[in-house]
Amino acid sequence: MPILLCFTFRSLWLDNHTDNHEELNTMTDSPNNIRPGAIQPVINRNRCEGKGDCATVCPYDVFTIGTLPPEDRKGLNIIGKVKGFVHGWQQALVTNMDACHGCGLCVTQCPEDAITLTRIK
Repeated sequence: MPILLCFTFRSLWLDNHTDNHEELNTMTDSPNNIRPGAIQPVINRNRCEGKGDCATVCPYDVFTIGTLPPEDRKGLNIIGKVKGFVHGWQQALVTNMDACHGCGLCVTQCPEDAITLTRIK
């Protein structure tokens, strides 16, 4: 019974925290049978403030905190540019995407709700 509840919770969580949740089949894609690299974390650059909770909680070292390159700053809206400037352009960077297991810890720990998980086709 606890496994079923975990699946149900994960289903509800993924449905509410992914941009394209129809691509994720939570009934067959348990954390144990998702191959590393099949799920990709996507960071909303306008929301991320580089606090590092994602890098701290990720057991697979998918994230690092670093300076957002100038070419990536051009697509930010005014709020994203202000946040970036105030935080010294420090943001979470996905530096080891192939190691992502899609556990979702980064999504739940991000205080800005800046991370979503999507399936790589």
